[in-house]
Amino acid sequence: MIELYHCADARSFRALWALEELGLDYKLHLLPFPPRVREPSYLDVNPLGTIPLLVDGETRMTESAAIVQYLATRAGPNELVVEPGLPDYGAWLNWLHFGEATLTFPQTLVLRYRMLEPPERRLPQAADDYAQWFHSRLRHVERALGDRKYLVGGRFTVADISVGYALLLAKSLKIDNGFPPQVAAYWERLKERDGFARAKEAQKAGAAPF
Repeated sequence: MIELYHCADARSFRALWALEELGLDYKLHLLPFPPRVREPSYLDVNPLGTIPLLVDGETRMTESAAIVQYLATRAGPNELVVEPGLPDYGAWLNWLHFGEATLTFPQTLVLRYRMLEPPERRLPQAADDYAQWFHSRLRHVERALGDRKYLVGGRFTVADISVGYALLLAKSLKIDNGFPPQVAAYWERLKERDGFARAKEAQKAGAAPF
């Protein structure tokens, strides 16, 4: 049985969403955020103290973009994967990791310097600068979407889960004002997916995000 350690709407939501889209059986461990502070015993399970942690037999993974790639390819041929050798394979991999490395990274600094640090250590200017960085990178998503419904392969894939989570995080951080038109429409399509709704429902017993 796959086990996922998860905080509501944290990066682990990528893995939870992928599990629901793929229809895989899993056990969900819901934790308060940040778990290394609010549930110190979690450090015995994951010494990094970070979310997510996915356990699948002897496999242990902590990187959210890698986890969704692992889950999709582990499940065998399916629509959420672009296979090697196909024209969009490189683009699929790039968007899969763009969602975390380029879009989510600046938002983590917004989270830290607006919300997590004690008031005397918060840095509003730094948080505003990184929010702007995030929005500037969204222009690349806008250009790529054009008149497409999804980013690659002519269909929804785990690359959309990776990028879509960054849009969900922007909503949680209240920096979602000003999504470009195609990005805004794309976000609405993602939210309408049954897998997204099931993932949201599965985490309801968890603590409120952030």
